[in-house]
Amino acid sequence: MDWKTLYRELRTLNWLILLILCSGSFSLWGKAQGIGVLVGGLIIIANFSLLQHTISRAFSLKGEMKRGKASIIAKYYFRLLGLGIILYFLVGQGRIDPVGLAVGLSTIYLSVVIIGIQKAIRMKNEGAI
Repeated sequence: MDWKTLYRELRTLNWLILLILCSGSFSLWGKAQGIGVLVGGLIIIANFSLLQHTISRAFSLKGEMKRGKASIIAKYYFRLLGLGIILYFLVGQGRIDPVGLAVGLSTIYLSVVIIGIQKAIRMKNEGAI
């Protein structure tokens, strides 16, 4: 499976999981936590998209590096610093519920785990045939 197909599946699953988490949090916890889940999910999906963009631009289709390692690492740390600053201000100033934010930030993690389990089951079933 190529990266574009896998990334498309992952991106779709990210939005589906965020929708499910937001729906559940708004109905079970209330508005404050629901907004926290929504903001956390949007932040982490944007961060993941930027990471994918950085990596795809750094490598050619053959897998050869087009840019230096230092550039990739620097962008990674700047993005991580920016994410930390955003989270600090959101939680530090009491604008977002920290529990809801943490649940929203787990969106990518859940997507990767679900796709990994699906691929493992598919490989196991193909091997048994």
